[in-house]
Amino acid sequence: MPQYFIGIDFGGMSAKAGLFDAKAKLIAKDTVKTSKDDSYITTVTKMAQLVKKICSDNEVSLKNVVRIGLASPGVIDGKAGVVVRWGNYNWTDRPLVKDLSEKLGLEVRIVNDANAAAYGEYVFGAAKSYKNNILLTLGTGIGIGIILDGKLFEGTNGAGAEAGHMVIQAGGVPCSCGRRGCFEQYASASALIRDTKRAMFENKESMLWDLTGRDPEKVDGKTAFDAAKEGDAAAQTVIKNYIMYLGEGIVNLVNIFRPEAVILGGGVCNQGEYLLAPLRKYIAEKVYVPCDRVPLTLNRAALGNDAGIYGALACAMD
Repeated sequence: MPQYFIGIDFGGMSAKAGLFDAKAKLIAKDTVKTSKDDSYITTVTKMAQLVKKICSDNEVSLKNVVRIGLASPGVIDGKAGVVVRWGNYNWTDRPLVKDLSEKLGLEVRIVNDANAAAYGEYVFGAAKSYKNNILLTLGTGIGIGIILDGKLFEGTNGAGAEAGHMVIQAGGVPCSCGRRGCFEQYASASALIRDTKRAMFENKESMLWDLTGRDPEKVDGKTAFDAAKEGDAAAQTVIKNYIMYLGEGIVNLVNIFRPEAVILGGGVCNQGEYLLAPLRKYIAEKVYVPCDRVPLTLNRAALGNDAGIYGALACAMD
């Protein structure tokens, strides 16, 4: 009897599911929209319907699904199967594993989404060769996943690895967590977009205006990079500062954990070596133990938008 696994990447705007065979071969993907305006039960029902649909569409019986892995935002207690806290949906102590399992009659395992992405890259992606590695996902915030000696580090009750909220500028930019100067307020894609807009208004002759059709709301994570490559001084300053802040956060993590590799994910990383080369140089100059004594690899993530479902799969199969 064939066996299957399902990985679900649950987020604020969608839940993506991947159907895999027992050898981790991806058979199919499907998506359902999610919203913070939905009730908790509605969200659980949507995920259950997504699982049933992807199985039905591919003629797979639910009885042949061994286990579901679920990657979810928020502080996750994996042992208890609970979303302890997720501010975007205003969830507290939601028994997501129990409720989804009851709707499907299947075993479910849950893990934080950033941790899932890190584990997915370790098992299937860019970090396969490194038993000690850190994944940073640069998006709306900064998601961090840490692999130590081949095992996912989650901290007590799953509340660890929230390095996006380590302060790198005391008294700095206010953060949604209530503190000021957090790493993600300086090195996330959102921070890059904010600083690009600020540079536009401070430099009325900047090429940034032309690239956006003179509409600041069209700024995205690549706008400053595009202008910097064309020699625009304002954009080059934005990128230089961005790399400095990103580098400072990475140096802090490297000094604490001394991983073999740091893996970067998120759309900002599509800049490739234009981002990575100066970032490697910055880190090498600042890190406490020199990289010629303890080597450090800095590379892009390999799984892209599928990192969540592969990470959920890895947790389901482990």
